[in-house]
Amino acid sequence: MSRPVFRAALLAPRYWLTWFGFVLWWLITQLLPYRLQMFLGRLVGRLVGRLAKRRTAIAQRNLELCFPNLNEKEQAALLCRHMEAIGIGMFELGIAWFWPRWRLEKLVTYEGLEHVIQAEKDGVGVLLMGMHFTHLDCGGIFSTLALRLDGSYRQHANPVYDWIQRSSRERFNRDNMVIERRDVRTMVRQLKKGRAIWYAPDQDYGAGHSIFVPFFGVNAATITATSQLARMGKAKVIPFTCLRKPEGGYIYKVSPPLIDFPSGDVEADTLQINHVVEQAVLQAPEQYLWVHRRFKTRPEGEQDLYEQAGIAPGKRQ
Repeated sequence: MSRPVFRAALLAPRYWLTWFGFVLWWLITQLLPYRLQMFLGRLVGRLVGRLAKRRTAIAQRNLELCFPNLNEKEQAALLCRHMEAIGIGMFELGIAWFWPRWRLEKLVTYEGLEHVIQAEKDGVGVLLMGMHFTHLDCGGIFSTLALRLDGSYRQHANPVYDWIQRSSRERFNRDNMVIERRDVRTMVRQLKKGRAIWYAPDQDYGAGHSIFVPFFGVNAATITATSQLARMGKAKVIPFTCLRKPEGGYIYKVSPPLIDFPSGDVEADTLQINHVVEQAVLQAPEQYLWVHRRFKTRPEGEQDLYEQAGIAPGKRQ
């Protein structure tokens, strides 16, 4: 996929409101101190929790399903912290896209980069396995600051948003390739070349290419592509987490490569992936993206878990 190219058509009047929004967003993230942005993010998150009732209800349902050991008061407190994390994530997205390298480097502490660096030295491809936390793009931009890697990508419908998104994500890693997430052939080719690819397999992408394995004890449609890509690309799967610290800033931690993966047993491999995600989520459950309908796809004949809770079906997420 070629690099994003600015076109005069992006300045058409129908995009002026988009440009205004991005200029305002840029000014906020550049001028306000980090701690003030985190404080404002918590306030925005509380407001979102009151206004975005359906999304809040989805998050509440997910927490009920995944943490049945928590009582009602504990679940409510976790939901409140999660909505605050959603608000903070709006500011963190601007930080990830617009801050210069020197400011970003002050925010992050790295652990375990040697696992990816060693694979590169050995000429072995890497699926750098991330997860959908509320500050997803912070994890992505911190990856590009420290590592040479390609990224998976989903094109945005608004061409201005798409151009800014791609340009911002690629600005620190000029030799990378952005791969459309369904382009398996290109992913495999890059892995065989010994490249690392950022990859997140932890959302519900429907029944196609998925099997049902437990996620926090609930059967969840989980894609099997992780083991397939690792097998076809002769690559290692190396998980990483990027978590916001209570005092501010982020800890970016790379784990050792998964052992004996792929194993040849697709179900066991897919279950292992969900287990890795679970262990990451438990470190900071409020920071995980619970507003996604992780259990929207159900086995044949099983009732929709969200409709059971009175949540109406929505558009594809």
